[in-house]
Amino acid sequence: MSGTSAATTATGDGARPQKISVLFVCLGNICRSTMAEGVFRSIVKDRSSPYSNLIDKVDSCGTGGYHTGDEPDSRTMSTLADHGITNYTHAARRFRDSDFRDFDYIFAMDNGNLEDIERWRNRSQKLSASKARVMLFGEFSGTGRKEIVQDPYYVGRNAFEKAFEQCKRFSTNFLEQAFPGASKPTA
Repeated sequence: MSGTSAATTATGDGARPQKISVLFVCLGNICRSTMAEGVFRSIVKDRSSPYSNLIDKVDSCGTGGYHTGDEPDSRTMSTLADHGITNYTHAARRFRDSDFRDFDYIFAMDNGNLEDIERWRNRSQKLSASKARVMLFGEFSGTGRKEIVQDPYYVGRNAFEKAFEQCKRFSTNFLEQAFPGASKPTA
């Protein structure tokens, strides 16, 4: 997706990027999508971030309603905390039709999630005309190939660390492509 950047609007002093909204989607909304949301929020919601005024809404959900209302997996939360992200809270929710209208970008964690979202969108003519750009989050891998974020639920702690690393890298790469004029966030 090289060359893609956020839309700009004309102002009295030149063009400025429009705020964008981002939704992360996995299966149950307690591991991968919450990891992505927590990482992304930590980058864009910090007032010292060059992206703090460029992102509107950030959320996550699951294609299945298995964990609706649950907090993120304790391993997701401890991985985030180990990397200094301690203020993240979330209650799992299921994907809904309005997400296609409410978000500019909908990022799937793996190909199965991506297919589920596309099927959801295609079942209704009204949804197929929505503004949301649906894509695999791993398109922003920076490696020249699409990556999936494996579900760490049954794998163990190392898989949560791998998911964190991917989410951080994908988030940074996406933001740099969406807002090429903004400075890189501090590590």
